[in-house]
Amino acid sequence: MTRAAFFLLIAIICNCQIANADDSHPTYFLWPPTSANKLTSEVGRILPARENENPPAVRITDIETPFMKRFDPPVDKVNGASVVIVPGGAYRYAVVGKEGAEIADWFNRLGVTAFVLYYRTPTNGLDDDWVKPVQDAQRAVRLIRSHAKDWNLDPNRVGIIGFSAGGNAAAIASTKMDVQHKEEKQDKIDEVSARPDFTMLIYPWKLLNEEGTGLRDKVAIDKNTPPTLLIHAHNDGVTSLSSIEFYKAMKRLGLLAELHIYESGGHGYGLRKVKGANVHTWPKRAESWMQVRGLLKKTGS
Repeated sequence: MTRAAFFLLIAIICNCQIANADDSHPTYFLWPPTSANKLTSEVGRILPARENENPPAVRITDIETPFMKRFDPPVDKVNGASVVIVPGGAYRYAVVGKEGAEIADWFNRLGVTAFVLYYRTPTNGLDDDWVKPVQDAQRAVRLIRSHAKDWNLDPNRVGIIGFSAGGNAAAIASTKMDVQHKEEKQDKIDEVSARPDFTMLIYPWKLLNEEGTGLRDKVAIDKNTPPTLLIHAHNDGVTSLSSIEFYKAMKRLGLLAELHIYESGGHGYGLRKVKGANVHTWPKRAESWMQVRGLLKKTGS
């Protein structure tokens, strides 16, 4: 067992918040130990780096005990807004670097406190592959909101952003509030709303029904769906129609939404540049969207 895994295991046993042995980012486990949530040392396994991937993208699988890492902005930039980052990985693993820590660093530069979600995976072999990741995403929103006062965060500016499969989880977590609870017994955290105050879906995966004629029934957009920003590339193998149909559903209900489709860029780029494309400029669109929505103002200003 690595030193980092040892410290994570201690935190599971104590059901407490720790500083990861490898960095200074506090780690929060999502669920209290119960008979349905047995303690385990399986906090995740790092997969080998892929050839010709520079810089490499860190991928973690076999996460049985989900947790989130907190990334804080510089003290003089903190504005009180926060966001749960749900990395992609086809529900086989979580891409926690390129679609996690790198995204958190960008949010921190904007003054937003970021929480990278290490949700349970793999779940890709399950009929409802989205359930556990969505449960974990909604629990993360509840956990942040329930501790907002202690963490100097605004409980009314807690958002979620998802990439690829993480975009699938974030979309469902933002639209389906009746997901069956993971635990046998609920706690006070479950009394807090799991609805994000804003949602950002970056090249979201598997939002369409099998016919490709509309959204899956699990993506149940209604009047409670939060304002949403959607980013996609026209040449993405994970079709941009996913984002288009989500936007159309928002438009039909008169909900607030913004959609950007780039001509090229493919899939899985995170914040990184793609040769021959300008898809790496999407963070500027996102920053403007957040600015207009008042998400980047300091609490109380």
